[in-house]
This record gives sequence, C-alpha cells and structure tokens, in this order.
Amino acid sequence: QVQLVESGGGLVQPGGSLRLSCAASGQITSTYNMGWYRQAPENQRELVAQISAGGNTLYGDSVKGRFTISRDNAKNTVYLEMNRLKPEDTAVYYCVVIESNVYWGQGTQVTVSS
Repeated sequence: QVQLVESGGGLVQPGGSLRLSCAASGQITSTYNMGWYRQAPENQRELVAQISAGGNTLYGDSVKGRFTISRDNAKNTVYLEMNRLKPEDTAVYYCVVIESNVYWGQGTQVTVSS
C-alpha cells in the first residue's frame, strides 16, 4: 500500500500563489509517476500536472505557464507551485501516484476568491 499526505491548500486572492506538497510513503517502487488532479463541484476530475521519475512533465491546458510541478525523489514528495491563480482554479486538488496501481490522496481544498 501507498499512503499520500497532502498539504498547502487554502484561500488565496486572484493573482496570488500557493504551493501544494504531497509526500508518499509505504510500498512504492523506484520508478513511478506523481501528479495532481483537481475536481470542482459538478465537474469531472481533471489533470493538472504530472511528472515522471525522470522529470518529464505534462500539464493541463488551463494551467500551462502558471503552474509548475516538481519532485524530490529522495523524499518521495511532489510539489505544485501555483501562480497567477484564478477563481476558476478553485477545486479540491488530489495528489496521485501511478505505478502498477493508482493511489490517490485525500484531497486539499484550494479556493481563489476576493
């Protein structure tokens, strides 16, 4: 089993920044993808960003140029730096680890509002 602990969500004004963190522990292999998805009320869960063990990244179209994903393999931790936040970024953000199975975090709320 893999456990994921997320942190860093909260309330921020439009144009502001937040940084999310997700630490993975348990039975994980040495090569796996980590990433972030989000889900707003009445919307489907959508990809925000994903990063491979080698550092290759993939971003959702709506966050390109504003969000940056990174990881620390020694700490099994993935980060999401979110800049120039917009009200439409408001959602629950879920950390994900993808290997032979897919593991989800419990989610952290991000609210962008003035």
